[in-house]
Amino acid sequence: MSAQSRLRNAPQWSGKPLALRTRYPAHFQPFFRGQSTAVTIVALAIAVFGYGIYSLDMSYGRIVAGLGELGSMALRMLPPTPGSWALAGSYVHAMVETLAIALLGTLMAAVLAFPLGFLAARNTTLNRLVKFMARRCFDTLRGVDILIWALVWINVVGLGPFAGVLALFMSDLGSFGKLFSEAIEAADHKPVEGVVSTGGSWLASVRFGILPQLLPVLLSQVLYAFESNTRSASIIGIVGAGGIGLILSEQIRTLELQQMSFVILLILATVSAIDFFCARIRFAIIGVRAC
Repeated sequence: MSAQSRLRNAPQWSGKPLALRTRYPAHFQPFFRGQSTAVTIVALAIAVFGYGIYSLDMSYGRIVAGLGELGSMALRMLPPTPGSWALAGSYVHAMVETLAIALLGTLMAAVLAFPLGFLAARNTTLNRLVKFMARRCFDTLRGVDILIWALVWINVVGLGPFAGVLALFMSDLGSFGKLFSEAIEAADHKPVEGVVSTGGSWLASVRFGILPQLLPVLLSQVLYAFESNTRSASIIGIVGAGGIGLILSEQIRTLELQQMSFVILLILATVSAIDFFCARIRFAIIGVRAC
């Protein structure tokens, strides 16, 4: 039997679509109906994007014209060279200083954010006012960019790596406070109920019910922040906060492009090594936790 014959002999159910439309009208509405808020947001985003391209004088022609200059600059950066062994030693020393800035800033922020995270978490805070104040403080610290913090502390304590450590500390304190409080709120409440049911205090419920769940997560977040702060410490050195960034800024200003490319490769190699070791530590923690 042909397809046309089967279609002609099939039972007619012309009334069913109409009945379904009448019974479930919301499922047969066009997509844009009932989605006015989403459509409005998308339209505003497109309008802002178009206005930004127009007002910032972004054009395809300027990008194409700049590709030639970019290629010429890349050729002038080759081959990467430290210039001399003495300069290579100073680069390594500055890179070690950058690592020290990142490590100290990250650890200081993590140590202080750990108890403050309990005050900002909904399930462990003292009261709603304390939670509100703690979260607003974290928002304020996190809302100021690390370069601005670096400029502030340079004017307070002077040029050098100490200002870089304080800038990373202030920026990471807000980020860690938010991440730690959210991790505390997401912890399973059943172990806490078990500790409380046996007569345990609030501190005991936190120590034995929440901390065992949190430590692997918090340590993983701190390791990732240390990796990220190594890059950030390289940037804040450009404004005078110590580290490899100060050398990189000077090389860019004097157009020492081959030495600049060597320093960039040194930063990339250091960040890659940190990423490798931090990943091994995270996997080791997860493996121990699984056992």
